[in-house]
Amino acid sequence: MPSSNSKLNAEGWEVTPSEQAHKAKTPTMFEIAAGTFLMGTSDENIKQLQLKEPDWAYEWSDNNLFAAEQPQHPVTLSAFAIAQFPVTNAEYHTFIWDSGHRIPRSWVGYTFPNNAEEHPVAGISKNDAEAYIRWLNQKTGMTFRLPTEAEWERAARGDDGRIYPWGNTFDPWRCNTAESIKKGTTPVGTYSPSGDSIYGAADMVGNIWEWTQSLFLPYPYRPNANREESKPNGRYVVRGGAWYYTRKLARCSVREGVLPDHVSPLIGFRLARSIE
Repeated sequence: MPSSNSKLNAEGWEVTPSEQAHKAKTPTMFEIAAGTFLMGTSDENIKQLQLKEPDWAYEWSDNNLFAAEQPQHPVTLSAFAIAQFPVTNAEYHTFIWDSGHRIPRSWVGYTFPNNAEEHPVAGISKNDAEAYIRWLNQKTGMTFRLPTEAEWERAARGDDGRIYPWGNTFDPWRCNTAESIKKGTTPVGTYSPSGDSIYGAADMVGNIWEWTQSLFLPYPYRPNANREESKPNGRYVVRGGAWYYTRKLARCSVREGVLPDHVSPLIGFRLARSIE
């Protein structure tokens, strides 16, 4: 039996609080230099999708479902860094044990599902993600944060306006969507390197939706225009699609708006930080 001031980890070993606190893990980050990229979906992108994906792209166009992603426009960003992977169950588990924060709904007790250590944590509200980031920054002395939606999109697609992280043609072997028939999340990096963005970021489409710190507002996106302010009743952008959804939503420019306290088994997050 564990002592009163210790806990069991996912493997059943006794771990003291001081040991738990020591395990706060800083992610592998890729630095992206200041620069300009094409954000959003262009009319040319839609024509490409209609040619290659006629089963749904014409319907989306007819029903104006691309509107939230338009117009495509250039956005200039300062240098930043993006995490290679979303935060995993194992990483979030350490936070739960050390902080006493509420557990994701999909977990049983204080334990994530068996053999899911390296799966992205899901069932996370934006508020939960920000609590994790505050904890990690306090433990590590770093200044991590959620990415803005513009940073997320640039990290996913590069600067040339491509539709998917790898190019303009969907490939079910490069990401975890409904076409993959996995029926759940996969370990981070499962589709690396073939599904990685040109910056090395993995799982940017499929697997889970990811929180950003940006409010869901019409385009064009303008940095430093109060899009990242805190609004308890505001809707915030999630990006990337998820394993449950088809390739329609596994595009770098797809954006949805979600309340910050909303919890979904399909939403997780990855970290970013500014570069001075």
